[in-house]
Amino acid sequence: MSYDAVIIGAGPAGLTAAFELAREGKTRVLVLEADQQVGGLSRTVNHKGNRIDIGGHRFFSKSDWVMRWWQERLPVADADERAVRAGLVLSYQGKQRDFKPEALAANDADSVMLVRGRLSRILFAGQFFDYPLKPGLDFVRKLGLVRCMEFGLSYAWAHAFPRRPERTLEDFFINRFGKALYLQFFKEYTEKVWGRACTEISAEWGAQRVKSLSIGKALWHALKKAWAPGADAKPQMTSLIEQFLYPKFGPGQMWEKVAEEFAAMGGELRMGCKVTGLKLDGGRVTAVRYVDLAGTAHEARAEQVISTMPVRELVAALEGNVPQDVRCIAQGLEYRDFITVGLLYKRLRRTSTAGARLVPDNWIYIQEPGVKVGRLQIFNNWSPHMVADPETVWLGLEFFCHEGDELWCMGDEQLRALGLREMAQIGIADEADALDGVVVRMPKAYPGYYGSYERFEEVRTYLDAIPNLFLVGRNGMHRYNNQDHSMLSARAAVDCILTGNADKSAIWAINVDDEYHEEKQDSHEGASTESSAGTQPAMAGAR
Repeated sequence: MSYDAVIIGAGPAGLTAAFELAREGKTRVLVLEADQQVGGLSRTVNHKGNRIDIGGHRFFSKSDWVMRWWQERLPVADADERAVRAGLVLSYQGKQRDFKPEALAANDADSVMLVRGRLSRILFAGQFFDYPLKPGLDFVRKLGLVRCMEFGLSYAWAHAFPRRPERTLEDFFINRFGKALYLQFFKEYTEKVWGRACTEISAEWGAQRVKSLSIGKALWHALKKAWAPGADAKPQMTSLIEQFLYPKFGPGQMWEKVAEEFAAMGGELRMGCKVTGLKLDGGRVTAVRYVDLAGTAHEARAEQVISTMPVRELVAALEGNVPQDVRCIAQGLEYRDFITVGLLYKRLRRTSTAGARLVPDNWIYIQEPGVKVGRLQIFNNWSPHMVADPETVWLGLEFFCHEGDELWCMGDEQLRALGLREMAQIGIADEADALDGVVVRMPKAYPGYYGSYERFEEVRTYLDAIPNLFLVGRNGMHRYNNQDHSMLSARAAVDCILTGNADKSAIWAINVDDEYHEEKQDSHEGASTESSAGTQPAMAGAR
């Protein structure tokens, strides 16, 4: 059978593209997903009713189109005036929504998003620090006046004498935070995440993930909040957002809903199908070859192909006379892999009040020496419905590794034991209070800004010259995109297909320009592109 479009991957980018094509009347659309579950990096893993969000996904975007798109699938169940003012709740006409919870259908009360408070902190030297770091009296009290003065002088020096040219991630961090603060809070954690020295990572990673957040801007935000608490309801930097939307049962609920609606419109989704080849003929992709779970080979003829598969695998799968340099560069692209160890406890040792079982954080960044765990999620605080028994505490311990290294190759029981041991070591929870555990491995979670990445433009140029092949999403573009970036890249690809435009520049313009992300502009209903979009953390890992 011949398809209007074959889409490789059923994550946020692939399913957004599939849905938008089907909504525009392209009913012959095939989505191929190698896994048995949709959502990709944004799927939700269910372990005995306890749900894991792999890496954590805040549903917040500077793009009104994305915010509205999400709420068309899953309406907001508990919006209040503050959430409306913050721009979390939108009508389909682009105006603030007069939200009435009773309007939800009684039989669909689970198909909703919740408004959640955001709190992330850093655990360092046995104490909690705000994340992103916020200058203030609490910061001074915990680190001491002399150390804070050193940070201030170092920041002033970096501001007066910035490193030029800014080539590495170390250059990027020092220029924005000063060398002293970089060494204290950024260097060790970032190198744990990537398994590489900051001097070996391109500054482009910082430009896409940290953007224009700096000590000066964080201080201004803190002062403005203290002086006029209600004046900053809609912050301009998404690292500083204090509320976000979240599906009742985790991010995978959104993509399961999208998959259902896509199928209802006549689209075709095939699970457990791994792409093995893309047939090139006359400079175009004419067919996609894949194998199903039984090992049976198939071929789908395609007018257009949208790919979210890792670029390294995509180029290896291209059949035809691909330039050797392109193959070599693609083969040299590297990735960072990810393990989540889910641990269920009766209670935590560190709590906010005497009678509480929980700390209030969504994430805790672990910067204590001598442990491998990089970050900790408290799933109860993402949504209380992520936990089967609300009297228990459900944690996700995040470990960064390379596929095939010692950590990746540990058995599940070894990893659970490591997690229990490290939670006790840093004073979070006692092993005696543990009830259950599970291990989830996620290969190619983060595209690396090292290896052959400095020559990635050559690969992009070659692939972009194939007129009916469109790269979208995080791994599809080898770019550290968030969910909303991935969705916007898919939307831009669909626009190209519908208008017959083979120019891919609009896709690659997403998640590049600093102003594009940081300055919220008014958008117009029906515009083909969104004026602003994006969320980003101050360090690695958030989605």
